[in-house]
Amino acid sequence: MRTMHRQNAPAIDPGVIRQAARWLALLHSGQAAQADHDACRRWRQADAAHEQAWQKAERLSLQFGAVPASVGVPVLARQARVNRRAALKTLALLGGTVSAGALGWRLASWGHLTSDYRTATGESRDLLLDDGSKLALNTGTALDVRYSNEERLIRLQQGEIYVQTAPDAAGRARPFLVQTRHGRLRALGTRFVVRQVGGEQDATCIEVLEHRVEISPQGGAAPVVLEAGRRACFTSAFIEAPRAVAPAPAVGVEPSAAPGWTRGVLYADRTRLADFLQELSRYRPGIVRCDPAVAGLRLSGVFQLADTDRVLDIVQQTLPVRVVRRTPYWITVAPAAG
Repeated sequence: MRTMHRQNAPAIDPGVIRQAARWLALLHSGQAAQADHDACRRWRQADAAHEQAWQKAERLSLQFGAVPASVGVPVLARQARVNRRAALKTLALLGGTVSAGALGWRLASWGHLTSDYRTATGESRDLLLDDGSKLALNTGTALDVRYSNEERLIRLQQGEIYVQTAPDAAGRARPFLVQTRHGRLRALGTRFVVRQVGGEQDATCIEVLEHRVEISPQGGAAPVVLEAGRRACFTSAFIEAPRAVAPAPAVGVEPSAAPGWTRGVLYADRTRLADFLQELSRYRPGIVRCDPAVAGLRLSGVFQLADTDRVLDIVQQTLPVRVVRRTPYWITVAPAAG
């Protein structure tokens, strides 16, 4: 097992740290456009020191409003909040003097930083709601739970969840809803997976494993009911044509089974290396880059997410590639030497 020795990393230039702090504040200001997210990603990829500074900003922000260690706690009893002073302290610890007002920063818009429940990169978590419904949170997920007399609402701020709904207590028959930035999902007695995808795709994707889910885009497009065994992605204005859920490439795993990440594994079935590495990068801090020369290579197997460094070693042993580790946060998979 390869261990990342972060304490031995060279000191980061204070100016770069201030840049990371400004990016962090901007992206969580509630006013950042997609172009801002793309520009931040390019800034992170431009230099290993940029990515290290970004990771420091992320780690410090996690010190405020972190997910409680216990699971199975009734959600309504959990009202986690981050106060403004704590959030400003995060930026102060980063060594920056960032003007929150100049960035239009409102704490209420800090999305995942103020969520009731969150997971860090590489972490997953199970929650038992007070009505008996169950949620599994994948890596980098944040959500709020808002149960009322009229509805059972999950606000997915970012990331991915696996939902197992239970009948409403005392026969009240409140609808079970999941709200994302693109629209609302209504569970019709079901198990399903919801993932918010950023970047160029910028959509919500859903897989229905049991029964049905109704999709209602934010922009007012006609609702669509998705049946078991089907998946679809949608934006605020458009729902793509549903298609079949791809079976897991593992013996004995049914198509209706819970997603592999709930068991700590990542499946690949003749998956393009570039796509595989993009998915793997969700479970580790930093950036995993794929050289275009090897992007089209195919990979199959079942990989343990508990040790992503070991997964990269297996990729290097299996395919004609080499894994270049510039820093623990800066990985490039390139053609094998010679």
